[in-house]
Amino acid sequence: MENIQAKKRIKTLTNQISKFDTYYYGKNASLISDFEYDNLRKELDELEKKYPQYVLPKSPSKRIGAPNSNNLTNAAVHHEIPMLSIESVWSQTDVLDFDETRKKTLEVDKLNYVCEPKYDGLSCALIYEKGILKQGSTRGDGYDGEDVTNNVKAIKDIPLKLKSNYYPELVEIRGEVTLFIKEFKKLNKRQEAEGKPLFTNPRNAASGSLRLLDAKETAARNLHFFGWGIGQYKGWNPKNQNDILNQLVKWGIPVDTHRKLCKSIKETIAFYNVTQKIRETFPYELDGVVIKINKFDFQKKLGHTAHSPRWSIAYKFEPKQISTVVKNIVTQVGRTGVVTPIAVLEPVKLGGVIIKRANLHTIDLLQKKDIRIGDRVLLERVGDVIPEIIAPIVEVRTGKEIPFETPKYCPSCGTHLTKQGAYWVCDNPACPEQLLARTAYMVSKQGFNIHGLGTSGIQLMIEHKLIKDPADVFYLTTQKLIELPKWGMKKAENLIAEINSRKKISLSKFINALSIQGVGITAARLLAKQFKSLAELQKADIKTLNEIPSIGENTADAIVSFFKEDMNQKLIKKLLDADVVINTTEK
Repeated sequence: MENIQAKKRIKTLTNQISKFDTYYYGKNASLISDFEYDNLRKELDELEKKYPQYVLPKSPSKRIGAPNSNNLTNAAVHHEIPMLSIESVWSQTDVLDFDETRKKTLEVDKLNYVCEPKYDGLSCALIYEKGILKQGSTRGDGYDGEDVTNNVKAIKDIPLKLKSNYYPELVEIRGEVTLFIKEFKKLNKRQEAEGKPLFTNPRNAASGSLRLLDAKETAARNLHFFGWGIGQYKGWNPKNQNDILNQLVKWGIPVDTHRKLCKSIKETIAFYNVTQKIRETFPYELDGVVIKINKFDFQKKLGHTAHSPRWSIAYKFEPKQISTVVKNIVTQVGRTGVVTPIAVLEPVKLGGVIIKRANLHTIDLLQKKDIRIGDRVLLERVGDVIPEIIAPIVEVRTGKEIPFETPKYCPSCGTHLTKQGAYWVCDNPACPEQLLARTAYMVSKQGFNIHGLGTSGIQLMIEHKLIKDPADVFYLTTQKLIELPKWGMKKAENLIAEINSRKKISLSKFINALSIQGVGITAARLLAKQFKSLAELQKADIKTLNEIPSIGENTADAIVSFFKEDMNQKLIKKLLDADVVINTTEK
C-alpha cells in the first residue's frame, strides 16, 4: 500500500470506528457486529504501526473504551488504575503465538493460565472500604466512567457488605454486569407493549439498564454481576488471578463456576473448545474465553500497552452475528398456503456458511421490525443453524430504503389473499407453489420418506401435468416418467420401485403428510396417540381437539376445517385407493 492510500485508509477507519464507539458506548446501539468491529480495529492497528506518521489525534488506539467521556449521564468517576480493554484473537495460531512470545519474554518453559467465559455485558467497578460497598462505576473510556452506585446497589447479586471477617482496607472489585437471555426477552416484550424501541442484544440492554437514573427501574430488570478481577487495593497482597477469584467467592461476590486454572496452553485451548461447544447452555450471552496469565509477578513484568494488558487475550468464538444488506424482500407460498416474506441478502459468511437469504416468518413480524429493502441489518444464526435478521440498523439509513408493502394477491397464482391470524394465506389448493411445497413435504422424511424424488423432479412433473395433486405421486408409471426430459428407463424403474416400497406409513406421518395448517410432526404424533385411527380423527370436534395439550384453538379449527373440505377428502381417498396402508399400531 502506498503512503497516500495508507493515510486515506487510516482516516476512514478512524472516523468509522469512532462513530461505532459513540453509538455502542453512548447510545447502547450496535451499528456493526463484534466480529466486523474487531477486524476493523485490527486493520487500523496494523496500519498505524506501519505508518505512525499518519496516526490521528482522535485515533481509537489512543483510548480504551467509550469516546466523549465528558458527556456522561451520571457523575464522572476517575479510575485510579485504568480499566483496559483486552485484545481479541480469533484463531488457535494467534493463541499459540501469544503463549510463545510471553514465554520468551518471561524466560520460562511453561505458563499457567486462568480461563473464564467472556461475557457480552458491561464492565463495572465496585469499591469496598472495610468491607462496605461505597461506589459503583462503569468503565467508560477506561480512565473515567459514570457513577452508578445506586444502580449497582439495586442488583441482588452484589453484596452491600462483604462476607467473612477478613477483608482489606480498600478493594476495587471489577466484573461484568449482564442480563440473562430469559430476562432480555421479557424486557423486550415489555418495551414492545409500551411502544418503546427494542434492544438489539442483552449487552445493550444491560448497559442501558445500569445507567438509568431511576434505580428502581434498574432493580426491576433483574441484572446480574460476575466478578473477574480487581483494580486498586490496600491491606491485601494477592499473588495470582486464581487466588483472587477464590477470594471473591468467599466474600460473596458471584464468580462464574465455569472457569479453570490451566497448566499449559494445550489445556487452555481444550477449555476453549469445550466452552464453545456448550455456549448455548449458558443463561447469558458469551462470545469467547478470556485467557489470563495467572501469576501476578509475570503480569507486572509484561505490563500493558495504552490499550490492552500484555498478559491477557480474549479468544473469540465464531461470530453469531454479522451485518449485511437486504437487497430485496420476496414472498413464497408454503405447503399450507401461508405467504412468507424472505429477505434476499448481500451474501455474507457466518459460522462457516455463506448466507444469501433469511426467512422473515410473517408479514406482521416483518412490519413490526420495520425491515426495509436496502436496510443494513444485524444477522444471526439461531442455534448456530438458522439465519435470522435480528433488527435493522436504523442509524445508518440514507432515506433510500423501501418499506415492504403487504401483497393483496398470491405471488404464484394471483388468488386474493386472506388474513388468518398472524398469516396471509392463499386458499387456492391448485396454486403451483403450494402444490410443489405440499408434494415435496409429503414425500420427505417427515412423510412417506420417498428417496429419489426431490423438489426439482416434482417441479418438472408438475410442469408436464403428471402431478396435479400430491396423491398423483402414487399414480406415476414408468411409461409416464420416461417421457420427461433426461429420464431414462432405469431411473424411472428405480423411482417406481421406491414409491411402491413406501406405501406403508404410520398414522402420525400420514397426518403430517396431509399439510394441515398448524400441524407439524409433533402435533401429528399427539393426534395419532389420541385418536388411534384416521376415521376417529376426522370425526373430532373443536372442543375435543382443544383438550389435547399443545393443540390450540386455531390449530383445532384448522383440523376440523381441513376434513370438512371435499377436496381434502378426495385426496385422502385417492391415497388409500393407491394401496397406501396406514399403520395404527405405532409406538
